[in-house]
Amino acid sequence: MKKDIHPEYVEATVHCACGNTFSTHSTKAMIRVDICSRCHPFFTGEQRLVDTGGRVERFMRRMSRTSSRVEAAESAGNTTPAR
Repeated sequence: MKKDIHPEYVEATVHCACGNTFSTHSTKAMIRVDICSRCHPFFTGEQRLVDTGGRVERFMRRMSRTSSRVEAAESAGNTTPAR
């Protein structure tokens, strides 16, 4: 291997948003994560909604706009909803 081109491989401490902390090895000394194996729904068996970047809110806004258009079209007497 060439010298001085590889990053230093150190023991890293991983901190999860749920409060879980564990150690591993990485090129960074401290890692912060949102979900770990202790709180991830796949490993816990719990059904939990993980909202990534407001996707649920964006979907709900889009659905409310669509339903309001359908209601407005029906009240105006149109049989086909506006898209």
